[in-house]
Amino acid sequence: ICAFDCLHASTFCSVSVTPNAHFQKDLGLDSLDTVEIVMAFEEEFSFEIPDNEAEKIDSIKSAVDFIASHPQAK
Repeated sequence: ICAFDCLHASTFCSVSVTPNAHFQKDLGLDSLDTVEIVMAFEEEFSFEIPDNEAEKIDSIKSAVDFIASHPQAK
């Protein structure tokens, strides 16, 4: 599991992070947090996520599915 600087452990103290967790509804992240997560994914996996695709990444599952299906993800 990779820790991203943009996320703080205190954010998740009272929530359960599951594969189906939605960033805003379940984890309480705002839109800026979500943008920072997508940027962290880009940096971690060495590829760019187009804006139209980034808008669809709103949960742990959607992030994993997108990254797993991307041929350039390292």
